[in-house]
Amino acid sequence: MKFRPLLSHIAPGLLGALFLSLSGCDKKGGPDWEGHASAPAKETPPPAKTEPPPQAAPAAQETTPAAPETETVSALPDGVRFVVYNVQNWLTMDRYVDGRSQKGSPKPEKERSAAISLMRSQEPDVIGLCEIGSDADVAEIQTMLEAVGHPMPHSHINGGGDTVRRLALLSRHPIVSTKTRDNLDYRLNGKEYAMQRGILDATVDSPAGTLRFLGVHLKSKRETDEGDQEQMRRNEAHLLRREIDVILRDDPQAPLVVYGDMNDYRQSPTLRTIHGSGNNNPRSLIMVALKDSRGEYWTHHWTYQDVYSRLDYVLLGRSLRDKISWDDSRIIDTPEWREASDHRPLLIVFNR
Repeated sequence: MKFRPLLSHIAPGLLGALFLSLSGCDKKGGPDWEGHASAPAKETPPPAKTEPPPQAAPAAQETTPAAPETETVSALPDGVRFVVYNVQNWLTMDRYVDGRSQKGSPKPEKERSAAISLMRSQEPDVIGLCEIGSDADVAEIQTMLEAVGHPMPHSHINGGGDTVRRLALLSRHPIVSTKTRDNLDYRLNGKEYAMQRGILDATVDSPAGTLRFLGVHLKSKRETDEGDQEQMRRNEAHLLRREIDVILRDDPQAPLVVYGDMNDYRQSPTLRTIHGSGNNNPRSLIMVALKDSRGEYWTHHWTYQDVYSRLDYVLLGRSLRDKISWDDSRIIDTPEWREASDHRPLLIVFNR
């Protein structure tokens, strides 16, 4: 999410809007005026609520790596390769498969195979995953990656108030520490809420040095009877910002990598909160503007409205600015992404 052009990239000629589903980006979302979400399974999209614009931190500069002419995987550059990926419901759930309702069904095999092929093609050292179900689902991904010659033996899984969808981190290198938080609650209109997917916090000892990963999957854009979805997401963003501030207060040079499906747009109060106020504030983050092979920014396609938007982001602590291989970091748009998920993965390459 940058602060130059609007980073919600919408395909030409598309109008309308969307809400992401309660699952974040599954296929039950309704439309929102600017963004995108997954196609609804069988319900009519609800109307969007309007909310007065809140005061937000001033826009900050966003760093944009050069967009390569083509996506190349035959001669991948050296470096520590971090992939961010919402794999769209890699879990057991009621779902539609080939137009038919199926109860208690895993992610379809063709989608799993496509996601594994896509991840394997990038030779990742670390993978940050959204929309993972159980420990068994994480183990399945590890087994499938190992079967195609790319073992990722180290893993960490984290959840929050949502007991169905969680976050996971896979690594080829040792995960030397993790932190689990039990204070991620907030009050909204007199009610208590828990951050739905929590904050994954894991530190990896990599050839590029120690890297501390904070992964999130914020509240979807779909309206619910539980509360206003925009305010819920903003509260979750404030909880994440609180943890970022604590980390950078204690260690201003912390090698911090904040990533995930933020379910919001580049200039939204949610993203500005996470970024931090002011370009010269030592606790503000660097938002990395990734592009695909065509120079486009979108990371998610909502098929119901045929809308393209950017919802997935990577933000870095300032100490990592010179560690990034800008020319090699990008949005992955190899053909199998369409079969695997409604999201396209992000790739960040850190120099050794």
